[in-house]
Amino acid sequence: MSGGSEETVLSVAELDRRLRRAVESASANYWIEGEIGSLKRATSGHVYFTLKDEEEDAIIECVLYKLDAMRARRSLVDGARIQLFGRATVWAPRGRLQLVGQRVRPAGRGALLLALEELKKKLAAEGLFAPSRKRPLPADPAVVGVVTSASGAAFADIRTVAFRRGRVRLVLAPAQVQGDGAVQSLLRALDAIERYPGVDVIIVGRGGGSVDDLMAFNDERVVRRLAAMRVPVVSAVGHEIDVSLADLVADCRAATPSQAAELVVPDAAQRREQLARCQAALVRCMRHRVVVARSDVHRLRARMSDPRFLLAERKRDLDELELRLRSRLSRTIARQRHAASGLRSRLLARHPRAVILASRAELGPLSSRLRAAMTLSLRASRAQLGERVHKLDALSPLAVLGRGYAIALGSDGRALIRARDVRPGERIEVRLSEGRLATEVQRVHDDEEGRA
Repeated sequence: MSGGSEETVLSVAELDRRLRRAVESASANYWIEGEIGSLKRATSGHVYFTLKDEEEDAIIECVLYKLDAMRARRSLVDGARIQLFGRATVWAPRGRLQLVGQRVRPAGRGALLLALEELKKKLAAEGLFAPSRKRPLPADPAVVGVVTSASGAAFADIRTVAFRRGRVRLVLAPAQVQGDGAVQSLLRALDAIERYPGVDVIIVGRGGGSVDDLMAFNDERVVRRLAAMRVPVVSAVGHEIDVSLADLVADCRAATPSQAAELVVPDAAQRREQLARCQAALVRCMRHRVVVARSDVHRLRARMSDPRFLLAERKRDLDELELRLRSRLSRTIARQRHAASGLRSRLLARHPRAVILASRAELGPLSSRLRAAMTLSLRASRAQLGERVHKLDALSPLAVLGRGYAIALGSDGRALIRARDVRPGERIEVRLSEGRLATEVQRVHDDEEGRA
């Protein structure tokens, strides 16, 4: 006691209750906006995460219970910016302030999510995520490289599953998978495991986590290094709901490290079972074929009966066919002989001697007719020739000369028609009916001058 006043002492539970009532009354009926971080989904279906205020560096823990979380499943993504309607409360067992959400609506995209999407678009445009560059996993690898934390559960899961499934050699390149320095550690581990001789395939993985935990596997340097690996890469980063850029660039993606081991290491027991099933199926098939073949043999033997009867029947058929063949051959030969006889008669009728004799017989009267025709033709031609000679003689200049006329020829041998064609003193030739006269022109009388 002090100053006569009684002090009030509260229990922790009472303080928690008073704080809860105060917080709940102060935060009721408000939408709270922020960026999701450290998202975790419990097996019960509840979802736990934080809402961050990037501008004032403030954070509050949040929870969505199963039914509310199912309705808001699409909006609950690490890095997404949302508006959460709910009520803040104090969780007494831990003395922790929590915002219990009821409804969620998107409020744009967070800075982290936007940066990841930009990087994803850039790498996709370069073809790093193209299915055409994905390589198939080796069917029976001897050496499997693993890049993960040496102290994490991921390598233990991979080792357990791989050794259970078959005989394989695991080579661990330990690396820091989250926090500062994780990117450089992963790059060094990838370089080291790629240099290991005989490595067939590489598993890069870790357990699940929030976006902040997986940021090393979204780093551009790590993604490009994975794309440049000389052997196929299996990415086992996070769980089914967590997809990193490393998952997209890897040749194969596994939801968990255990599934990655199942994809890489073939199950020896399953192969033996499959081989046994194939062997049993082959035996059954062969036995069935033998049974069917035996049945066919018995059926054919029953149909065949005694071979001697079959041979006798076939021999009888053969004899009948032989008789038919002989008869047809005889008819064919007789027909061919008749045709040959007709052709021989026609050939004899066209024998060269017969043809020549017939032609000579035909030529005899033709010769007489030709001589008679030639004689008649000569007579007619001679008469026609005499007539034409007579006419030609009548028109000949020589015939005119015979009647007392003469032809005067100039020095050029042409007949003179006009007196003015010559000059006095010029020598001309006068052709008579018999002989020629060489004369000299003394004087020229032109008819026009005489008329004048």
